[in-house]
Amino acid sequence: MSANDRVLINQMIEERRNARAVPLTFDAAFERFASEHALHGFGLSEEEIEAGVIGGANDGGIDGAYVFLGGRLLHEDSEILQPNSVISNVEAGTQLTLWLVQAKTSPGFSEVALDKVASTCANLLDMEVDEDTVGILYAEDLLARFRLFRTALMRLLTRHPTVVIKFSYVTRGEASEVHPKVQAKAKILEAQFSGAFAISTGEVEFLGPAELWKRASTLPSYTLELPYRESITHGTSHIALVSLGEYIDFLSDETGAIKSHIFDWNVRDYQGNVEVNREITASLQNPGAPEFWWLNNGITIVCSQATAIGKRLSLSDVQIVNGLQTSYTLHETLRNLYTTDPADPVFDRLVQVRTLVTVDQAARDSVIRATNRQTSVPVASLRATDDIQRQIESYFFEHDWFYDRRKNFYRNQGKPADRIVSIPLLAQSVMAMALGQPDYARARPSSLLKSDTDYRRVFSDKTELPVYLWLAKVQRQVDEFLQSTSDPISRSLHTNLRFHLAMLGAVDLVGRVFSKPETLNNAARENVFPTSTRLESLWASLQEQFDAFQRQSRSGADKTAKSSDFVTYLTANLGYGSLRRPR
Repeated sequence: MSANDRVLINQMIEERRNARAVPLTFDAAFERFASEHALHGFGLSEEEIEAGVIGGANDGGIDGAYVFLGGRLLHEDSEILQPNSVISNVEAGTQLTLWLVQAKTSPGFSEVALDKVASTCANLLDMEVDEDTVGILYAEDLLARFRLFRTALMRLLTRHPTVVIKFSYVTRGEASEVHPKVQAKAKILEAQFSGAFAISTGEVEFLGPAELWKRASTLPSYTLELPYRESITHGTSHIALVSLGEYIDFLSDETGAIKSHIFDWNVRDYQGNVEVNREITASLQNPGAPEFWWLNNGITIVCSQATAIGKRLSLSDVQIVNGLQTSYTLHETLRNLYTTDPADPVFDRLVQVRTLVTVDQAARDSVIRATNRQTSVPVASLRATDDIQRQIESYFFEHDWFYDRRKNFYRNQGKPADRIVSIPLLAQSVMAMALGQPDYARARPSSLLKSDTDYRRVFSDKTELPVYLWLAKVQRQVDEFLQSTSDPISRSLHTNLRFHLAMLGAVDLVGRVFSKPETLNNAARENVFPTSTRLESLWASLQEQFDAFQRQSRSGADKTAKSSDFVTYLTANLGYGSLRRPR
């Protein structure tokens, strides 16, 4: 059976490679596949997985590194990492996780691999590490991931986080046949992780073809059963009273973790220790409190079908569109108690659940908007339901491209990864090429659209739909070019300059700098793109100017890539002129 698992995994990876316009090497595809399925419970997008891949030289034995806070992926521009962010919004004791992945196509697991990771972590988990000293040993992307983790830990100290450091070692060998010496090294590495901080716990797991196949062949279930105590039915939709114990079961996967994928269409993430969530927790902890459903607005689920049989609802294509704060707070507050004492009286208390059946996406979007108007959600947070977003999705779909305004919707349908474009990536492409600000696109990978002003600039009804598709195609073309150059490009250089090269491609077609999307109307209508030969020339010029600006300004690569002064310097020196930047 193990040989069959290996064949199936190889075939799955080959199919993914060949679905790309520019196939990855098998090793590179295996690294991404390994990271995706090591982290299978988090529902990361292709871009989020890609952002954590280290690869290349000086990786310290680590092919992927990801940092999570309370089960949510942290980015370099995440609010919690900013100096003026409000730390009190994070619930005390929230889990901070550093998850490391090593992926090798070798037929077994080795001691050397574990030793290398142990050495790397001994250096980079040191809170006083001198990056100038160790920088020669490690890739900038790896340093940045550990820096993000250390920064988050320092910021969160007053919230007393729990820390988990996990290492997934993935090969094509048999996880059930790991040599005792390798197992011993794994125990030593776990102890090293646990001893790194007084609040940390270490975990090491071995994943082989059998484990990868099991995870890869298990898609997130969007068809779930929800038992209820009482209900009112109108047509095919229901309002039900559900016990807290059965609702926690409904939310939890086989490991007890919350099913984050059923919240993909929600308008915001879990807000942590804010006042409303503290009130929910207090009411749960008070046996004399009024009925829970009297005090709470309840949960709203949209689904494509609901069948009631014997006080159980079978729901298809489940998405919880309102009630994320309640759901996460219930899960955070009661999950441990539910494991140890499911008979506790608190689990007989009730929560109201509305189940609305519709296959009409416009109707679903209306529900999402309406059920969130009662809260203090900023208008910008509702942007995925805007008309312009649905129009872009429809236009992309008509041209065999897939705009993923509902995270992972098209990946779960098996669409080609290099034709799926997320809202953040399209926003960065617009900002870089159409608005002439690649530095801003680089600096804010996850927070670019938090500002209503930025959102209105990026997603304007004055911008023609073909321009959005053109921008997505050019950015993908640039990324594929950078992945296929004869001289391999480091991950950090790719991350820092991908949007600058895309901007140069657009500027070169027009012949001058510009900051209005309509400047690209003709290129979009005529389907004109930079040629590979021209991109090679632009890339050489970009690197030359990038290095020169760093020497002149005495700035590092990361700071330079995020600098508007560098963009002005770049376009002026290449003869395209310069623009006054919006402030």
